[in-house]
Amino acid sequence: MKSFAMIRPASSRRKNWLTALVMLLFTQLTVHAQSAGSVEWPTYGNDAGGMRFSPLTQINPANVKQLTVAWTFRTGELDAYKGTDAAEKAAFEATPIMVDGTLYFSTPTSRVFAVDAATGQKKWDYNPDVYLRQDLSEITSRGVSCWPVPGDKSASSGQSKRIFVATLDGRLIALDVRTGKPIDTFGKAGSVDLRAGVGNISVTSPPAVIGNTVVVGSSMGDNQRFNYERGVVRAYDAVTGALRWSWDPIPRKKGDPGFDTWKGPNVGLTGAANAWSLISADAERDLVFIPTTSPSPDFYGGERLGQNRFASSIVAIRASTGKVVWDFQTVHHDIWDYDNASQPVLIPFVQNGKTVPAVAVGTKMGHVFILHRETGGPLLPVEERPVPKSTVPGEEAYPTQPFPTTFPALGLQKMETWGPTPADKAAADQRINGLRYEGIFTPPSLEGTLMTPGNVGGIHWGGMSYDPQSGLLITNVNRLAALIRLLPREQLLASVKNDQELLRAETGMQSGTPYVMKRSYLFAKTEMGLVMQTPPPWGTLVALNLQKGTLEWEVPLGYMMDPAKYPDTKKWGSLNFGGAITTAGGLIFVAASLDGHLRAFSTSNGSMQWEVPLPASGQATPMTYQVNGQQYIVIAAGGHGKMGTKLGDYVVAYKLP
Repeated sequence: MKSFAMIRPASSRRKNWLTALVMLLFTQLTVHAQSAGSVEWPTYGNDAGGMRFSPLTQINPANVKQLTVAWTFRTGELDAYKGTDAAEKAAFEATPIMVDGTLYFSTPTSRVFAVDAATGQKKWDYNPDVYLRQDLSEITSRGVSCWPVPGDKSASSGQSKRIFVATLDGRLIALDVRTGKPIDTFGKAGSVDLRAGVGNISVTSPPAVIGNTVVVGSSMGDNQRFNYERGVVRAYDAVTGALRWSWDPIPRKKGDPGFDTWKGPNVGLTGAANAWSLISADAERDLVFIPTTSPSPDFYGGERLGQNRFASSIVAIRASTGKVVWDFQTVHHDIWDYDNASQPVLIPFVQNGKTVPAVAVGTKMGHVFILHRETGGPLLPVEERPVPKSTVPGEEAYPTQPFPTTFPALGLQKMETWGPTPADKAAADQRINGLRYEGIFTPPSLEGTLMTPGNVGGIHWGGMSYDPQSGLLITNVNRLAALIRLLPREQLLASVKNDQELLRAETGMQSGTPYVMKRSYLFAKTEMGLVMQTPPPWGTLVALNLQKGTLEWEVPLGYMMDPAKYPDTKKWGSLNFGGAITTAGGLIFVAASLDGHLRAFSTSNGSMQWEVPLPASGQATPMTYQVNGQQYIVIAAGGHGKMGTKLGDYVVAYKLP
């Protein structure tokens, strides 16, 4: 068993002094003031490293209850879904950016809007006319990017500012910030075709911008075949659109780094291991940090045996050259769909009296890794532990997996059935009877496997926020078990016909492999509504103290039933999609839960300070900025088609009277 020893901390007095200095310097650096009284939010995570922290203090626990609606903007997006099935998949998950007094954001169909940050009045909009009747796995766009990034001294001057959007149909488009029109000198008439030479990919996250380079990943469907498109990450010149470099996370030829960790006669046909989530950038170090996913298909790896280096990893790449600097794998030979779904967060970390550049990685398994930003080495201990073997013919689960040992794992880590009545609990017991379960990393099986955490978290794409003032890492967490079963292809019809569980389960054909995948989740419809069949809370908000190495607090987030009828359900939490932000005012703002509320929590103890119902469900991450001396909190409220929450086309801003 390998382990990495933690460096002994310095005296608390010296450590606290250094921590305070780091926090002060960071707060000063993160204020992008364009004029007196203006503080921006210039990238998806505010800073290019995704801390999602604002130095603003105007809104704080003493006055947050006075927040009122400043303005509401409607995109008209629901009209775009008419005549298609897009509403069944659409999710308004965008986080706006604010630059020079203007908000820029994208809709689920990749339309881009520019809105006055003070009044909510539209300045322009751009419609890339994505054809919605094509096969799109997801219909969402989490945001846009601005070039040059304010404060990035490595970017050239003399060019007009532009907004980049990467679309559902695989285009990278550069728009003039003043007019919203494509910039003709970029690519071909303002656009680069990301599908050329790759295949049917989409992009659902905003590109990373570093210097004069735009770095973009890709999104693709899961579980339908073995030979998916290659999950390449590419970098383009921000001015001309010329390709600068391309990196394939799957080694394709002998001699490539990691090639020997991919085994099997068909391994060269493996696809995915793509980066569909947010890419972080460190301009000072000329690095981008790529969160990669599981290779295709997610739940059977017999065609790609071995460790599968670079898949399900955090990979640091030199932005100017495309060369890999280091890689850290969070899951070896991933057969659980444990993608790195959230943005790696670049943070300062004080260790042994010194400030170390670090990257914090939160995973669907509920694990949090703290790595050295320049080397990838763990700054907090990580152990390789034995995990269960696979019993599926042709599969070989990797014998060990990495476990961080400082913090308790977040989310559902052990199986226990539950129901609001004895009959409901008995139904849950019956449902899991006969399934294989040996804790986390129990491999998929022919008899069916119980998977905890499920593939929606732990920590999902909503990710983490870091408050440098308190040293707390904040994240929302899901607690949901999944049921996975592999069926020999020739037995599929007979098996499903005779099994009600399989009949209602999601199907992944996994073409090119011997097995079809069936997946469902451990929840049930009761007279109370939809309930998880594991004990509440089902969704929480968590604070980890990085310097103490402790879980500071954990509170339920939202609810899933009517609390007027069932008061206890306010303590039960909710499944959640979207993330939280932190502010120097001592507050955390988060929506994400299925009940359609935006909430503010105290950073210090997790107590809820304010909540307000949204006009539609808010499965997005909020943001904040200051303009004309007034601080605003903004959230996209448009619902989530797959989750069945209330759809809408709203962007809502709140401010103090």
